[in-house]
Amino acid sequence: MAHTIERVSPVPYYEQLYEILRERISQGEIAEEERLPSELELCREFGLSRATVRQTLTKLENDGYAHRIPRRGVFASVPGQTAGWTVQEGFLESQLRHGRTGITTTVVHSGYVTPEAHVADALRVGPDTEVFALERVRALDGRRAMYSTNWFPRDVARTIASESGVLDGSASLNSHLRSAGFISSGAQRVIHALAAPDAVAAHLDVEPGHPVLRVRSSSWAADGTRFDYYETWVLTDVIPLEVSVSAS
Repeated sequence: MAHTIERVSPVPYYEQLYEILRERISQGEIAEEERLPSELELCREFGLSRATVRQTLTKLENDGYAHRIPRRGVFASVPGQTAGWTVQEGFLESQLRHGRTGITTTVVHSGYVTPEAHVADALRVGPDTEVFALERVRALDGRRAMYSTNWFPRDVARTIASESGVLDGSASLNSHLRSAGFISSGAQRVIHALAAPDAVAAHLDVEPGHPVLRVRSSSWAADGTRFDYYETWVLTDVIPLEVSVSAS
């Protein structure tokens, strides 16, 4: 396939650029969720007008190969990669990928606990079966943004308990789970707008009753095994909750 615009071709310039960028995304040259070159950069690289580049980017969005995030740019997508509505991947990964800096993670607690009923139900374990809990507070530029607790059954916990980077907040939990072989085949996420309970308010450094979003998420492997359940409380005035949408 050509990687330049053929000036004598009967194919419109915007369609030629579309095929070039689509190929780059499909082949992984531009990774999923990586920002595409800006309109100006594309104009300079291919010698095209801004109107032509915009037409191309719109077609990529319409066909599922890109999605636009206001004030950040256009990011690559893979059509059909997910079905329905899914909350974006881990906070740390998604924010770093979008160029955010100043993100800190503080681990509040880690260790085995007797699960509350909703945790036991989500992980499909007995009510007296201990699970491993990891509590963390995430901040952006010194302002607390999220308070999260992840719970794991023992087979998953064994891989985490010795992972110092995860336990001190310096490494990505999602990346560790994938490298340990716990790859999500599906997830269910429920989002509620609530008033912050006292304990949550203390972790987020807000007054009790402050409006927050609570996200509860259960992830399972291809065989249906539930390996991660989390509850996250989000201050969306500090960091917005991103949602990716694609059609099956």
